[in-house]
Amino acid sequence: MAAVGVSTDGGVAPLDPDSASPAPEQTLQNNALLGLPIVAIENILNFLSYDEISLLRLVCKRMDVICQRVLNQGFLRVERYHSLCQKQVKAQLPRRESERRNHSLARHADILAAVETRLSLLNMTFMKYVDSNLCCFIPGKVIDEIYRVLRYVNSTRAPQRAHEVLQELRDISSMAMEYFDEKIVPILKKRLPGADLSGRLIGSAPVAGPSSSLTTMSLLAKNTPSRSEMTKVQQQVKVNGASMTALRREMQEVRVKQLEQQKQLQDQEQKLLEQSQVMGEQNARLAELEHKLRELMDSAVASSSSEGLCLKRPRTCPDLPRHSKRLRSKK
Repeated sequence: MAAVGVSTDGGVAPLDPDSASPAPEQTLQNNALLGLPIVAIENILNFLSYDEISLLRLVCKRMDVICQRVLNQGFLRVERYHSLCQKQVKAQLPRRESERRNHSLARHADILAAVETRLSLLNMTFMKYVDSNLCCFIPGKVIDEIYRVLRYVNSTRAPQRAHEVLQELRDISSMAMEYFDEKIVPILKKRLPGADLSGRLIGSAPVAGPSSSLTTMSLLAKNTPSRSEMTKVQQQVKVNGASMTALRREMQEVRVKQLEQQKQLQDQEQKLLEQSQVMGEQNARLAELEHKLRELMDSAVASSSSEGLCLKRPRTCPDLPRHSKRLRSKK
């Protein structure tokens, strides 16, 4: 159906289809917000949460580009803010680990360490594709939650335990990483610069001749990364190496603690065995003493009965001769 319009004479005239659809430049001019410079739009978006900014990507392409930039900057800013908070807390903690456990900032340090591990996991998951301009840091709600945790740590003197504070952050970040790895990464891998070249080299057999060598050389020349990309990759490798070294140190500390606990358990088992042996010896001594007491009691009873008999006999024996003397005198 052709588009129609009202002419100057009052009649109906068909409209040109090209003139009916507005150009993108006209839409930008008609929309006051999108017609502003990018810096002004970013300043306006800073009044919103990062979750709301991630939802505004659906408005149009220009808003999508601006929101992607704001989300990437937000993740970098939250990393800097976390490093600043961690430095401030570590400066106030004592150097000895035994004193740190009983310090008032011990829970602050535990929460910040857990946030650091969560940030390293997010960095390894998303920033590889963010640096190659294939996507942005998609989960804006994760940035909001990290900011909430960091502000809570800075504002409270006696925070709750780490697992209670970081429960929501762990849930939403793990769900975001799982969804990204399962649904989005397979699509992004096809858009990587070396994906087409690897697919062509593996899928099709090379044909001998100068043309095939020239085509492969041209493909390699087009798909070779630039210096900036190489520096980004090197930085990412350094970050990943630092996180791996930190995880290895934690694993070594856990192993050392486990060995210490095993030694303590062995010492306690030896002490229990020694105590059981001492108890057995004491029971044997008590049995011997009870046996000796019984023998002494029996001997005492036997001696007392014999002494009683002897005391009765001397009273009757001397009376007989006395009666005999009297009888003699009478005679």
